Amino acid sequence: MAFEWAGLIPGFGNQRIFMREFSRITRLPPYVFDIVGQLKLQARRRGEDIVDFGMGNPDLPTPKHIVDKLCEAATKGPNHRYSQSKGIPKLRLAITDWYQRNFQVELDPETEAIATIGSKEGISHLALAITSPGDSVLVPTPTYPIHTYAFILSNGDVIGVPMEKDTDFFEALLHAYKQNWPRPKALIINFPHNPTTQVVDMEFFEKVVAFAQEHDLIVIHDFAYADLVYDGYRAPSLLQVKGAKEVGVECFTLSKSYNMPGWRVGFMVGNRDIIHALARMKSYQDYGMFQPIQIAAIIALNGPRDCVDEICATYKKRRDVLCEGLNRIGWEVDVPKATMFVWAEIPDQFKSMGSLEFSKLLVDKAKVAVSPGIGFGEGGDHFVRISLIENEHRIRQAVQGIREIF
Repeated sequence: MAFEWAGLIPGFGNQRIFMREFSRITRLPPYVFDIVGQLKLQARRRGEDIVDFGMGNPDLPTPKHIVDKLCEAATKGPNHRYSQSKGIPKLRLAITDWYQRNFQVELDPETEAIATIGSKEGISHLALAITSPGDSVLVPTPTYPIHTYAFILSNGDVIGVPMEKDTDFFEALLHAYKQNWPRPKALIINFPHNPTTQVVDMEFFEKVVAFAQEHDLIVIHDFAYADLVYDGYRAPSLLQVKGAKEVGVECFTLSKSYNMPGWRVGFMVGNRDIIHALARMKSYQDYGMFQPIQIAAIIALNGPRDCVDEICATYKKRRDVLCEGLNRIGWEVDVPKATMFVWAEIPDQFKSMGSLEFSKLLVDKAKVAVSPGIGFGEGGDHFVRISLIENEHRIRQAVQGIREIF
């Protein structure tokens, strides 16, 4: 552990302060989303109205029947005790039943399913469980930051695979694998993809599974946006492919499909050895979710899909208003088939600024907050991610603000 001289620090009088340096923390770059977040906060303190498209944080309430079950379960004393880190049996059964109904995939709730405290926790603890020093992992770039940094924080090496609009991702994956020795241990993918909104078909997963079987590669698929699909597109599950359970796992979260982001409910299913490794790691790290939350999650998974369909329809309306508005004012954006985002290429006249400076400009001049693409890794700096977390009136207001700086 190293010490870095920090000199005199305001608030500490004449004390000389040494700042400790921790090796894992030094592997983390500055969190660029915080920069835009601070600018947004400062603007709001000045009384400015900022339309916030930044964090992918659903703005609508959790469906009432789920909240009612939480309240009921929370009144019962036995539910206040420590739970199980892998999830109570009835929740794991609800998870496997959900897969059977939606994807015709059979899973053993005892050995092939585990509840997680949101997807980020599951991915992070899995990375810790399977990664040894010197291991490398294939990760798309740009991508959701935890896909990269879960493995960096586990002392693994990350190999970026370009996720570009006009590039065949599978071919890029093959190239990256063959160019690296020792061979990568795992591949993490996420379709529908955050932030680029790219989608795939079953044929893609069939090629991934065949490749993983041939090269003894672990596949981790983040399926967070499985239900947020539009225009007739249906997102396939990795586990629908024959042999997928031999090589991989899939994780899901109730955050988006059921408007439950703050509840922190997710799960991982698939290969029993990988699930067992995650369960062992979690048994040392946590006691699982508050049991009333797990009981409410059972109601969500076993209940009717009307609320999921309504949530999806809301995002579709917002997508249509935003994309139509931006294209009308001259900001050409692709209309996504899935997710709750628009991955917007920065207009040519602003592209040289880079995504962080362009995002600052939007906050300052248009009163609109977005996520700079550079925060999602290499290949993202010519884009910003716009989250569909404001209503249609606010979206139109944002388009008008952007129009004024074009």
